[in-house]
Amino acid sequence: MVNPDELRSLIDAHREWLIVRDSGRSFALLASEIEIGAGDRGRTIFGFLDETGFHSWRLNAAEVAGAELSIDVAGAFARNQEKFRLVPRSSLADLSAEIELARLHKANEIAAMIERSFAVKIVRVELNVENGRLAQIVFEKGKEQTVVLADVTGSLTPEVILTTAILWLDKLGLRRKNPINDLLIAGESRQAKNLQKLHALLSDRWKAKITIAEISRKTDPPTIIELKKRRIGELWREKAKKLNIPREPRPSDTARRIIDLSPAKIDVVFSKQGETLRFFGLPFARVRSVLGEERAWCGTGKQRRLLADDNWNELVELVRDLERYRNPASENHRHELYRSSPESWIESILRRDIRLLDANLILSPIYHQFRSSNDKIDLLALRRDGRLVIVELKAHPDREMVFQAADYWRKIELQRRRGVLAEANLFDGREIADKPALIYLAAPALGFHRDFEFFARTLSPEIELWRFELHQEWRRSVKVIGRSG
Repeated sequence: MVNPDELRSLIDAHREWLIVRDSGRSFALLASEIEIGAGDRGRTIFGFLDETGFHSWRLNAAEVAGAELSIDVAGAFARNQEKFRLVPRSSLADLSAEIELARLHKANEIAAMIERSFAVKIVRVELNVENGRLAQIVFEKGKEQTVVLADVTGSLTPEVILTTAILWLDKLGLRRKNPINDLLIAGESRQAKNLQKLHALLSDRWKAKITIAEISRKTDPPTIIELKKRRIGELWREKAKKLNIPREPRPSDTARRIIDLSPAKIDVVFSKQGETLRFFGLPFARVRSVLGEERAWCGTGKQRRLLADDNWNELVELVRDLERYRNPASENHRHELYRSSPESWIESILRRDIRLLDANLILSPIYHQFRSSNDKIDLLALRRDGRLVIVELKAHPDREMVFQAADYWRKIELQRRRGVLAEANLFDGREIADKPALIYLAAPALGFHRDFEFFARTLSPEIELWRFELHQEWRRSVKVIGRSG
């Protein structure tokens, strides 16, 4: 058992750590981004800062396990108990080998479930070559072969899994010898349910080829259960998520002080974790209330530090660097501040004037000031004829773009049909038309993935999607040079 002071010393012994959570998800943190502090009733608080804000947990126990640290924590009222592994970055080679073995073990575990559940013969089990995060399983029943795809990390999005599945199945279907035209995606309960909803947005042709299955651990041993193929109309029976948008979000005193350093280029986004300050879309400062006191961190990427009066000049210097390098006339286009978060840069330009994309659009004045961790929609607008428009932005080719936008469409369309959006009055009294939302996908001309059109054709014709090609010099001026639907 390690006491808090010893734990602080152990963490400070390494500059950078990898936090590995129970789910298998991991991310890197500097030692300075991990806080060990005193809470109420003599409890110790374990906190860390990531891209979504500051998170604090009650520290139950901490133990040394070789070069690693095992951290036992719990959320408020002892809910959401979890164990973290803190691994020094110097030990990553050993960790990588351990992770690969664990993924292969899980792939074979899933193959055994398939064999039991469907009374079939397993032909091959392997991990995908690209990143080793997906199990690729081939099974045989009679003379027919079917392939199975399963996430062995528990961290991949449904969009990543579905795009990989479609490309793999398309490749297998084109084989001259023994083509395979059926694919099953197996996932844990929540992942499978989300995949089932995304699957409902596919065209009939691709729905018929792909089946979603849930790994059921209610039985011993676990089994694989095929889920029903749903139609789009069935999705509207669900309960819509309420919007928790403050009517007049106000920046804190600390946030206002930061905004005053460059008010024309800095905006603020509110979330449950606090406020994020962005310079042309690039987060560079965060403000959060911790135990009733405003606390701020500044820095871009992993280089974050606690902000106080005695180092305020460091923030001022950072803003000066942002003004120098994160602008269209930057003297160094290779500078990290120039190249980072390009999609957010485009978003920040369009937030100020959405008419640069389409003169008929009106942006919600409230919606984009408040963002939850689950809300990834770039922009939500209203066309002058009342049609709702979801705007998805990319600066570089992204093969998941089509399915990300389609899933946003599903969520927004459900809220529209249930009256949630009208009740929130997002557009200052303007009425939202009783017609399906539109999707505008915008990117520089070379920013669309080569398979964009292929994936667009896999969607149901009920989803109306428009492609906007922007001029490559969008930082200087956002101009639409091509539009197609």
